[in-house]
Amino acid sequence: MSNSSVIDPGIDDWLTLDQDEEIIWSGKPHESSLIPALIIGLPLALVLVGLFIIAGAYLHRENTQYVVTTDGLYKKTGILSRDVQRIDFGKVQNTSYSQGFFGSQFGYGNVDISTAGGSGIEMQFQSVPEPRAVQELINKRVKASRGKSATESGETKRDVLDEILIELKEIRSTLETQQETVGDTSATMSNIGTSEKRHSTSENNSESNESKSTKRPTDPSETEQGSSQ
Repeated sequence: MSNSSVIDPGIDDWLTLDQDEEIIWSGKPHESSLIPALIIGLPLALVLVGLFIIAGAYLHRENTQYVVTTDGLYKKTGILSRDVQRIDFGKVQNTSYSQGFFGSQFGYGNVDISTAGGSGIEMQFQSVPEPRAVQELINKRVKASRGKSATESGETKRDVLDEILIELKEIRSTLETQQETVGDTSATMSNIGTSEKRHSTSENNSESNESKSTKRPTDPSETEQGSSQ
């Protein structure tokens, strides 16, 4: 990845990066990828069809760019219009590269990227120089992204567990306070009941004493008078 790692200044015209996102590689189709178009187009140049084939291949190459950043993959295509595609590393499921006959001879090939839940190839870096090195670069960034996500997920789980522990401590403290309140109330009610029972017992004793005192003693003289009669 020698000359292909040079950042193309024309990228700033269409690429918008997120905060703290940096470009680590950019490229376009290899110059030798025009050879098949030349082989087909030159014999047909007499009837002008070949010129359109060659011109179309050249314009396609000049208006196609691929970018690898610290956060994801970008692909820009379009001659008269502009189509920009982005895939975050967190969505990348599989990557592969392939080289045809001319690609093997001149050192270029295709890098295919598929995503989780996608149908087939979602993005293709077509005819890029050193496709194996580009694939390895993408794989490294995907692994780094997954490691970062796992770390962030672990920190999030720890935060949730800490919040749960705090809530459990608050609930426990509330329950202990309620139990102490209920215990104090029960003790107070028990004391009230005991005092009422004692008061009732004392009242019964006083009433019994009063009833005994109201009974008059039997006079012996009256008993004697009754018997004489």
